[in-house]
Amino acid sequence: SFLVVLVNRFSDIELREEEGIPTEEFLESCYAIVPVLDKLGPTVFAPVKMDFVGNIKKINQKFITNKEEFDTLQKIVLHEVNVGVAQVRNSATEALLWLKRGLKFLKGFLTEVKNGEKNIQTAL
Repeated sequence: SFLVVLVNRFSDIELREEEGIPTEEFLESCYAIVPVLDKLGPTVFAPVKMDFVGNIKKINQKFITNKEEFDTLQKIVLHEVNVGVAQVRNSATEALLWLKRGLKFLKGFLTEVKNGEKNIQTAL
């Protein structure tokens, strides 16, 4: 058993009324999850971690090209839709989609563990 205190929690992110989810805070919360994956099982979760980190980096690479313009995730997606690259492989939009799927998977897994599932394979 382990105890994890996340400094950058998703629940602490303040949504901006019209603009959406702040990119920087979202990325910080995502990065905070990476050590959790190591604690869960460095071998079992290695592919998940690699995927997770790769998608965080893709979004961050887009963000750092123009931090003011891309200060929310919604602005990044809208920009990529408008310039026709949202569905291109390795776009920040695609990375965000896979990151969301990874987070949902992780939440499901942790819920199983929290509910008492001892077998990792079953929880997965």
